[in-house]
Amino acid sequence: QVQLVESGGGLVQPGGSLRLSCAASGSIFSIHAMGWYRQAPGKERELVARITSGGSTNYADSVKGRFTISRDNAKNTVYLQMNSLKPEDTAVYYCDAVVLHTPHSDGYHHWGQGTQITVSS
Repeated sequence: QVQLVESGGGLVQPGGSLRLSCAASGSIFSIHAMGWYRQAPGKERELVARITSGGSTNYADSVKGRFTISRDNAKNTVYLQMNSLKPEDTAVYYCDAVVLHTPHSDGYHHWGQGTQITVSS
């Protein structure tokens, strides 16, 4: 069993900043990739940012230059620094981790419970 615990969501004014954290624990041998997805009302879940164990990153075009993903491999924790927030960033943000449970297992996706971010004046 793997648990992902997210923190850092909330209400922020346009132009403001927030930092999300997600800590993974449980039956983990290693984590290949960690990322953040978001889902706004009436829309599909979309990738926001992703980072591999080696530090390679990719971002949605809509957040490039504003959001930064980082990772502490020793703590199995991923962060998302969000600057210059816009109302269209309002969504539930979900943490994702691709976890290897044993040295020879495939990677399995595990999800956090989601944290609401609302950007509004």
